[in-house]
Amino acid sequence: MTTPTLLLAAAAPALPHTDSDGRLLVAVLLSIATIVLLITRLKLHPFLALTLGSALLAVVAQAPFDKLLTSFATGFGATVAGVGLLIGLGAMLGKLLADSGGANTIADTVLARTGRRGLPWAMALIAALLGLPLFFEVGVVLLIPIVLLVSRRGNVPLMRIGIPALAGLSVLHGLVPPHPGPLVAVDALKADLGVTLAFGLLIAVPTLIVAGPLFGRVAERWVGPLEPPAETAPAADTVPHERSPRFGAVLVTILLPVVLMLGKALVDVVVDDPKAVLQRVFDFVGSPLIALLAATLLGMLTLGRAAGFTKAEISRTVEKSLAPIAGIVFIVGAGGGFKQTLIDVGVGDAVSTWAGKWHISAILLGWLIAVLIRLATGSATVATITAAGIVAPLAADLSTSHASLLVLAIGAGSLFFSHVNDAGFWLVKEYFGLSVGQTVKSWSVMETVISVTAIALILPLSLIV
Repeated sequence: MTTPTLLLAAAAPALPHTDSDGRLLVAVLLSIATIVLLITRLKLHPFLALTLGSALLAVVAQAPFDKLLTSFATGFGATVAGVGLLIGLGAMLGKLLADSGGANTIADTVLARTGRRGLPWAMALIAALLGLPLFFEVGVVLLIPIVLLVSRRGNVPLMRIGIPALAGLSVLHGLVPPHPGPLVAVDALKADLGVTLAFGLLIAVPTLIVAGPLFGRVAERWVGPLEPPAETAPAADTVPHERSPRFGAVLVTILLPVVLMLGKALVDVVVDDPKAVLQRVFDFVGSPLIALLAATLLGMLTLGRAAGFTKAEISRTVEKSLAPIAGIVFIVGAGGGFKQTLIDVGVGDAVSTWAGKWHISAILLGWLIAVLIRLATGSATVATITAAGIVAPLAADLSTSHASLLVLAIGAGSLFFSHVNDAGFWLVKEYFGLSVGQTVKSWSVMETVISVTAIALILPLSLIV
């Protein structure tokens, strides 16, 4: 394949008058442009695009070939080891929640106690609760039928409750671990997961209020009355199993990993003695792997067995949860390889120098880079991975709280203005029966509101903590 980009890349290492920083800048721009081109124009899988982008980066930066292989393999392995296990456990828990009817239990319980005026807030709450363990796409598939049913039953405009539901899922997806994007950024920036989770929830609540129930009324006026497509509207209330899990049990299962990780962060601050028994216990049970493992094992009882699943059915449910995430794990791993290549060829040090010359904060820089990559590739995960790799060296000089805020800034930037190159754009369009223009006015603007609101909260918070 011969393209102007690749021809320029091949010629770049031979340029005799390019200084080191200039060559690195060319390497970064060409590698990112190539990744964007391969994903958006040639429809290449992001795993392959990131792998080829890493190779191009090393070639243009004049890195030895053996170093390229070592850097990419090291980054890939470290990222999959640190994040891949968590993604797998999160998928298992999400599958148990979906197949057992636990998601419907939460929806039915909250909606039964909500009046018509409170429905947008109830949908935002339901989406936030379901968004903790579920991937965004899975959450959309689970929530949209509920949204359509509630809209029809309560005679409420679809956008008024649909936007809060989408906002709840999206905010959690971009800002709160254990979702892949925030986890990758935490790993790349060596941030504290508990602190990031605490700040993420703190930022997520007001962001969800603004982008959800409040913006939902605006979107309703912009889009106008909607008639959802017949193929996505639920025909009737169906119960997939002989019984459903209890609301309290479902809630405890979903919140268990959050409580354990927050507990670890709190004990680390209050006790601050690595030899203390209490801190050692919480360091163990509050680690992401153990917290999610505990929730998954608990979910087998509180979700699977409570829904009438046999042991064999629980096993099949867990097994089926892993196949759909294979692509995500490979993308995340390739992103880790790209990140390590960026660091090893010296891009990180160059970014630190540029940031100092431009007098721009690391937090704002991380958000801007993520925004640009999100607009170009349409992938929030690719934007998070790439931006985290570029600004990773800046995190070394940051405090624990500021490193966590940098993670959130990158996550916020990765949500900016979803448009036609984002799979989520088309998912929302088809499920709600929107035109492209209506999807832009509702979904795309909502994503932008989330991104801008979050960074508007993160920046002043960074001046306080």
